[in-house]
Amino acid sequence: MNKLLLFGYGNPGRGDDGLGPMLVEHIGQLQLAGVTCLVDMQLLIEHATDLCGFDQIIFVDADMSCQEPFEFSAAYAEKDDSYTSHALTPAALLHVYRHIRQGAVPAAFLLRIRGYRFELGDVLSAQADNNLAAAIRKIRQWHAQHL
Repeated sequence: MNKLLLFGYGNPGRGDDGLGPMLVEHIGQLQLAGVTCLVDMQLLIEHATDLCGFDQIIFVDADMSCQEPFEFSAAYAEKDDSYTSHALTPAALLHVYRHIRQGAVPAAFLLRIRGYRFELGDVLSAQADNNLAAAIRKIRQWHAQHL
């Protein structure tokens, strides 16, 4: 069986920015076979070690500029402008992983869920909640097809 890391990141204290962790926490409650769940506020260089031992990784984040309800795309290892010790992109984190492991990275994907309200103290918007439900269905479908 393939092993999937579902990694949600974002700040739940900023309304829709918490969509990534919300999705991952929901999926974690389902205890799907082969799925490991991880959440944090942002991607850090230290997370490169968390990627070890997985066949696939899906990064989950909120995005105010993607299409509704979400966009799902491949993620590739590459050094980019976020390549510092704070707040990496998935591409930069995969690049760090490849550099440390001296080899290929697991197949990786980015699920960006459309959000609307990102101010400190905002609550989850109704539109984002609907988009979250659609993204949860996508992950359950992914699991049924790939694991």
